[in-house]
Amino acid sequence: MNSPIVDMVQSQVIAAIHKPELIDEAVGSKANIAFLLTGDLLAIKDYVHRLKSAGMSVFIHFDFIEGLSNHKSAIQYAAREWQPDGIITTRNQLIKAAKEEGLLTIQRIFLIDSSALKRGVELVRSCGPDAIEVLPGLMPRVIYELTEELPIPLIAGGLIKHKEEILEALRAGALATSVGDPKLWHLDL
Repeated sequence: MNSPIVDMVQSQVIAAIHKPELIDEAVGSKANIAFLLTGDLLAIKDYVHRLKSAGMSVFIHFDFIEGLSNHKSAIQYAAREWQPDGIITTRNQLIKAAKEEGLLTIQRIFLIDSSALKRGVELVRSCGPDAIEVLPGLMPRVIYELTEELPIPLIAGGLIKHKEEILEALRAGALATSVGDPKLWHLDL
């Protein structure tokens, strides 16, 4: 697995920040990567700056930021003005635009059934993200199958509530886990 995201991961727990008031908790945690799942056009630059100033790598979940469009110009603006390390999205066209801007990319896929799994693999192959995030992250067998089929890092996320669930995902081949519970951000993994 030759990906810049692999080199970036120091803690295998990623702080998935879903409320602005959790930014300080993320900064004080053992996580070295933050997934920003909250914000709007006016606040996001400050959030990115605060996290990066603390030495964290920051990925903006583009689908969740209020006021952003799903156009190439929004990616260009975010890359130049906010300067995150990368983006997370479910949209292929945003993956391609972000790569053109030099951002790292994470394709988020929802695994609700076997046809969603097949579509997810096809999407990943067509747009070439740097990593994928699969949700829910509580499926070790599927995580293993995806890591065998796709040559890019996999991040497990969604519905993870316990340390053992993180360890199961990691044993199945996940590079890291994105976790919304701040108590888990302090695990030394």
